Amino acid sequence: MNALTIFLGVVGIPQIILIAVIVLLLFGGKKIPELMKGIGTGIKEFKKAANDDQPANSKKEEETKEKE
Repeated sequence: MNALTIFLGVVGIPQIILIAVIVLLLFGGKKIPELMKGIGTGIKEFKKAANDDQPANSKKEEETKEKE
């Protein structure tokens, strides 16, 4: 067993519910949708940046596939 497994243990349904309750208490019901929207926007921008970082040859191949 590694140290991380010993520290975290197994994450199950009760632990997820406990985390959700703590997040609800910390941020409140009105802030959670705003928080999730911000996280979603961040993930979308990260994916866009990762796709923009592809080599030029790969982009040309994808463009030709889209045209067909």
